[in-house]
Amino acid sequence: VPEGRALFPGLSVEDNLLLGGFTRFRRGEDLRPDLERVYALFPRLQERRRQPAGTLSGGEQQMLALGRALMARPRLLLLDEPSLGLAPLMVREIYRILAGLKREGTTLLVVEQNAKVALSLADRGLVLEAGEMVLSGPAAELREDPRVVEAYLGTAREVEEG
Repeated sequence: VPEGRALFPGLSVEDNLLLGGFTRFRRGEDLRPDLERVYALFPRLQERRRQPAGTLSGGEQQMLALGRALMARPRLLLLDEPSLGLAPLMVREIYRILAGLKREGTTLLVVEQNAKVALSLADRGLVLEAGEMVLSGPAAELREDPRVVEAYLGTAREVEEG
């Protein structure tokens, strides 16, 4: 799922989703069950299935980009900045869905500047600075690491003042 979402803005929501399963369709697989699954995960997309993708809100476009990726039935889902530009409620919704996918057995590799939300989902984390790995380990440990808290999560004092 690319950072810029890379949707086809002039195509309908449903056509964008079907393109996500194109290689499976060429092998003769039925995409309808997967389409229904995406609509169950993202009911808003079903409501807007005939609407051009370019007319969706940012959050709806992120749902569509994620849904399109799911149409390929990935075992490994790569996401680049899934929370970028989204309202906090939409970020929670996207990460709730990602947590469900993780529980179902999909492996997730998430590149995310929102360290708090990413580490709440992750089993393991890597912290990069200027393209260099500076920390790695279990996400629970990174959430408590003073360097991560200060640099990415904010200190308790900042939260109290903020």
